[in-house]
Amino acid sequence: MIVTTTKGDMDDSLLAKRTGGHDNDNETASWVEYWLDGELVHRSANVALKRMPLVFATQGTLGG
Repeated sequence: MIVTTTKGDMDDSLLAKRTGGHDNDNETASWVEYWLDGELVHRSANVALKRMPLVFATQGTLGG
C-alpha cells in the first residue's frame, strides 16, 4: 500500500507502523502512525463522537 508521507509517497513495507487509540464516555479515537528511521512521517486519526455535545443558546440584550 502506498502511504503519503512528509518524504513523499512511499510503500508501507518500508515503514514501521504503530497504532493506538482510546475509548471514553464521549468519544472513540484511533490513529495510525508510520515511522522511517525513527522519524514520524505520517499520522492518520479518526474520532467518532458517541453523543452530541450540549449546546445552549440564550437570548438577551447587549448594552446598558
